[in-house]
Amino acid sequence: MKPFHVGVAAEAFAAGLFARAGFDVSVQYGANQPEYDLLVSRDDRFLKVSVKGSQSGGWGLVQSHKKGRGYAEAIEHWAEQQSQGVVYCLVQFQGVELDQCPRVYLATVSEVAEALKRSRANAGSTRLREQWAYKRGIAAGAEEAIPNAWKFSEARVSQMLQSAA
Repeated sequence: MKPFHVGVAAEAFAAGLFARAGFDVSVQYGANQPEYDLLVSRDDRFLKVSVKGSQSGGWGLVQSHKKGRGYAEAIEHWAEQQSQGVVYCLVQFQGVELDQCPRVYLATVSEVAEALKRSRANAGSTRLREQWAYKRGIAAGAEEAIPNAWKFSEARVSQMLQSAA
């Protein structure tokens, strides 16, 4: 897929998954809207969701904040720029056949920022990886993975809706 197709597929898949879990879903009209892609609700509680798709095993989130900053500072700057209450929905297509569902994770901005800071054996990174083993460099021998607690589920969405209220 081309990057455009990854984004469209991720957003559409995420919207369908939230709806299948019993949440109302509103899609923000137009490509590349600021702040969020989806508005998810239940029982008069709302959650802004920014959907990020990938077919490479990771999501580059902080690169544009790195110039002139160390990793920790870039991550903090990125986190400060995020809208209050936005949740990230990370959709991974790597290794997923066309007739299979992608892997999907939900995380708050602070959870993503902490994971980015722990990346590369606590040296920090601009890229969140689903699962990775470092073979060389400062983090040689280190491994990292998206926490199991981030896996998409109705309970995870409900937990985030409760926190957003």
